[in-house]
Amino acid sequence: MAMVEGVEPLEDRLTVEDLVNMQRLFQPSESSDEKARMERVEFVAQCCAVIGKGSVVEYGQLFDSVDVSSEGYVDWDRLSSFFLQGLREKDHASAPAVPRWSPEGTLPMLHRKAIHSLTYLPSTGRYFSLGKDATLAVWEDKHLKLLHTHRLTNHFIKPRDLWVTGMVVMPNVHKIAVSCVSKEVCFYNLLSKPEYSLQYKLHGLHHPPISLHYWYDPKRPERAVLSFGDVGGQVSAVCFRSALISLFEHPSAAAGVEQDSTINISWIELQQNRHHCCYTLTHASHNGHLVRTVRFLSSLEAFVSCSSSDKNSLVLARKESKSRPLTISVFNSKEGISDLDYHPGLNLIATAGVNNQVCLWDPRIVSKPVGILRGHMTSVVAVQFMVEKKQLISFSKDKVLKVWDVASERCIQRISGIFPKIQGCKTLLFFHEERSRLFLTFDSSLLVLELKTELELESGRRVMNRESAVTCVLYNSLFRQVISSDASSAVTCWLMDTGQKFRQFSRCHGNAEISAMALDVTQTRLFTAGMDGVVKVWDFNGHCHHILNAGRGQNVKISQILLLKGTVLVVGWERMITVFRLNSFSQYVVAPSEWKGGVQHRDDILCAAFIPDQTLVTGSRDGEIIVWNNSTENALRKLTIHTRHQDLKFKSDSSLSKASTSNDRQSSVSTVYKLPSSALKREEASKSYGITKFAFLEGRKGVASAGGADLVSCGGSGVVSFWNSRNAHLVAEFVAHDNSGSITLTVDCRGRYLATADMEGGVKVWDIQFYCIHPSETVTKQAPPLLSSLRPHVDRVTHLETCFHGDSLFLLSASVDCSLALSFLPGHTIGIFGKTAHWSLERAEEDLMEKEESTREKKETEECTGVQHKPVGPRSPESLEDPGHCVVEKDDDEEQTDTQQPHITCNSDAVQGWVLEEAHGLPMIDRKRLYANRALNSSIGVFTKLRLPELTPVGELTKPDLITNPHLCFETKRESSIPTLPPFPKPRESSKTAFGKKSLFPGEVLEQVDRLLGNQTNGERVGVVKNYGKFIPRTLGRSRDTGTSWSFTGRKNSSGLFRKRVLFLSEPRVFTVGWVFICLFIY
Repeated sequence: MAMVEGVEPLEDRLTVEDLVNMQRLFQPSESSDEKARMERVEFVAQCCAVIGKGSVVEYGQLFDSVDVSSEGYVDWDRLSSFFLQGLREKDHASAPAVPRWSPEGTLPMLHRKAIHSLTYLPSTGRYFSLGKDATLAVWEDKHLKLLHTHRLTNHFIKPRDLWVTGMVVMPNVHKIAVSCVSKEVCFYNLLSKPEYSLQYKLHGLHHPPISLHYWYDPKRPERAVLSFGDVGGQVSAVCFRSALISLFEHPSAAAGVEQDSTINISWIELQQNRHHCCYTLTHASHNGHLVRTVRFLSSLEAFVSCSSSDKNSLVLARKESKSRPLTISVFNSKEGISDLDYHPGLNLIATAGVNNQVCLWDPRIVSKPVGILRGHMTSVVAVQFMVEKKQLISFSKDKVLKVWDVASERCIQRISGIFPKIQGCKTLLFFHEERSRLFLTFDSSLLVLELKTELELESGRRVMNRESAVTCVLYNSLFRQVISSDASSAVTCWLMDTGQKFRQFSRCHGNAEISAMALDVTQTRLFTAGMDGVVKVWDFNGHCHHILNAGRGQNVKISQILLLKGTVLVVGWERMITVFRLNSFSQYVVAPSEWKGGVQHRDDILCAAFIPDQTLVTGSRDGEIIVWNNSTENALRKLTIHTRHQDLKFKSDSSLSKASTSNDRQSSVSTVYKLPSSALKREEASKSYGITKFAFLEGRKGVASAGGADLVSCGGSGVVSFWNSRNAHLVAEFVAHDNSGSITLTVDCRGRYLATADMEGGVKVWDIQFYCIHPSETVTKQAPPLLSSLRPHVDRVTHLETCFHGDSLFLLSASVDCSLALSFLPGHTIGIFGKTAHWSLERAEEDLMEKEESTREKKETEECTGVQHKPVGPRSPESLEDPGHCVVEKDDDEEQTDTQQPHITCNSDAVQGWVLEEAHGLPMIDRKRLYANRALNSSIGVFTKLRLPELTPVGELTKPDLITNPHLCFETKRESSIPTLPPFPKPRESSKTAFGKKSLFPGEVLEQVDRLLGNQTNGERVGVVKNYGKFIPRTLGRSRDTGTSWSFTGRKNSSGLFRKRVLFLSEPRVFTVGWVFICLFIY
């Protein structure tokens, strides 16, 4: 509906009372039960007189917006559907965006103890993490690279006894404040040398502080507040007046204190206001329960804190003035609160409840929370707002993270299974708004999730238009829009000129997938078929006019809807055609009528096609094709993919018997249907001949009577067949997509282009303008000229549609990869519907014409210069087997279009292509064999230009002359004798002498040793020798005496033995250390 700039639309200005008055205008009279209708003039006059909030022009525009089918009247059902659809679109436009996180990453474990604090310092661009053992880790913010670690020290406490409980950064003064178990708060200077020197120490607290918070005024940085809560249930705050000058007052130099040493500040001194640069505030409203979290809310001038007690769980202490005490407001939560956070824009406090609930509190209402977010199964341990997105993150004890939309109070995302399963660990949650990073700590481990920005989602790849596979696509020439349906039961209208989403109808069939769509002749009614077994009739205001009970109350798979004059045919789940007569559409729920032709197929009917002059063709799962007379609903001829019978005998029509007999006699062609060798191998393995799609070649008038082809079909083997429906024989067949399973096709209205698509997202366009227009005695095996080969998708193409928009011919393709693509026919993909950057068809056409012109000029130039140029047009069969190759030439430096980028599909839809294929009973293909035995030219990814053709077979190699004629290349070998080894030397006579102590040592030495040892036994002698042997290395070689003598020195012990040492004086040329040890061994 058009509106004046700056003026709100009429439907937005109408109130509930105005709508009630408008409904009364359509109330039926007492004498009639029929619904009241109004024409345009009456509707405008009545509304202006009764409601009077708009002009005549505005009410006229409202009537035209409701009466999109130009029927000339409106009723209350259509009008109310229009209003409800407008509200639904507003809700959909304002729906929260679901966060998309990058894969999780775990930072190196540097802390030996649990991490107690994690924060960010904007001035330095650094992350700080502090462990329980006072180990401080500093991380770089861009790539999260560890810069260094530092162990904080306290000169008054041993490092092993220093346990910390929390940390906050103080950006305006370049310090960090650390709370300790020793009832202290230490202030470390970040700019000092050495680093992190202890500057202030606040001691004398009543209880150990466990939670810290720091705030400063950006406009007046000298004003700051440090608040902390302790284990005794007390909340304290230090309010700084001149933080930029000094946090606390320094003692005078005369007091004997060094200027660079740590300044000790007593808590009692602060409470007695001895420091004029700051003052303190305290309250103990938590009744002795430890304070989990504390925050200072600058907008409210209040302190908010929480505890695990069911009484006084949440305390809000307002700071009226310095002289007056704090004003306390108490909020009670069952079983207590573990954590809290505050959103200044929404003025809401979020609390993590021990009772598995996340509560939203208004600071002005203490009686009950304004919102309760339910869904966690265990206690919630942490919460934090995403301020810009107005969303809330919560984390529970069972390692489940949830993202909530605060406005609607519903969960929009749930993440689990990626967090470490550590029971009873300390968990912290920190979301950095500027970098869109979410940090989670589990004791000493640190996990990071990074939120993807819109720029990252758009750059380098396509954005998914929806979360479900696109099942069908149509073009509405009346509204110049593209209509698509998906597996989530939604129907979406797109603007053809820009690719922008115009309107969407959600849950058209509840939770059932929409499997087929069709438009009526006027293109004002849309027929949708769902997996719930019903067909619904809609207008484009979202109003359902009729429900066709095709499945008779059962959930069945409807594969196609065919709208004919006076009837609606539905096929897909049984062997018989389901028909609905238009004369029975007076009721809202329409029951099917009986098909006069009865059951003729031996398997379920999958597709159908109609051409004027009452010719109807149906194809079944077993490959059987039957030609019907739509007027009489009788079968005329039957074609099977196994045989070539011209006519078959039918029980329902006795006249077919004679025609079949005469045709069989005239036919000289074998009745065995032969596929190509490659297709025959696949058929023998899969035993599937299902017909998936039909199309009549409408532009060929009189070709069928002359013996040419007027019908084209495709199936589950990648084979395309051309038939003559009048004479019931096969004219041509070829393999369009080799090594492919189920394929689909479409033909333009003039019968010039044939488009086929496969399981891998590839689309081929063939020139069939002059293909099989003349009769032939044999079946044509040659494929038509291939004009282009595209890959607009990365998964199975579910539906193809051609359309004229303006003066150009386009191709629409839908896929299970959640995308809907638009391409020029015969080639060049324009883009994907639903992208943030919209296209312009006029500009796209100009660019295509310029590219074709430059290609043509380049070709002419190369022909003139004698350079051989690759022809554009029909190619060899080898080139036709490459689905990744495109005949439309592109420059090497041409930028890749975004349609060649891969998708990130949802898990639930990534397999829907295979599910749909199995539903049709078509053969499953092996993806590992897709590129076996053929050239590879992937149009996706980095190696777009890379082509890996087959290797040329190498013939038998000839042996070189050095192998065949070695005598010509080498001299005659000389005979060489084996050299003899020299004889071994003869052993000396002395070696035969007996080996003993007498032959090794002089006699005087032996006598002297015997005198010293006396009458000791052999064992005692060995012991003495061992003791003496310990000192031998110390005495060898130290004597200056060049003679040869032995002497023993030392003192006698109680046993009369020498124990001190043994001194050997020897000549090195005669004795060595080895001989000495031999001597010791003998004794």
